[in-house]
Amino acid sequence: MRIKAGDKVLVITGKDKGKEGTVLKSLPKLNKVVVEGINIAKKHRKASQGQTGGIEEFPAPIHVSNVKLIDPESGKPTRVGYRFEDGKKVRYAKVSDKTIN
Repeated sequence: MRIKAGDKVLVITGKDKGKEGTVLKSLPKLNKVVVEGINIAKKHRKASQGQTGGIEEFPAPIHVSNVKLIDPESGKPTRVGYRFEDGKKVRYAKVSDKTIN
């Protein structure tokens, strides 16, 4: 998967289209990512011993095809490619052709 935890992404489709956020968790087996402040879901929790009940909000996973990486150099959304540099496989932004981490 080309998007990793800690990457800054832009949502390109869905109810949160146009919003930016940081990837909190990557779920490669499901092809999904959890983005901070995006796709907020609510869960109603019943009070149990030692804990209070209420409505809990949390970011739900979003499919990786619905987000685009933001190029650290130009700040524009970009596709991600792979190439080998010094014998190591690295990611690079296709907009600026610069290596990402």
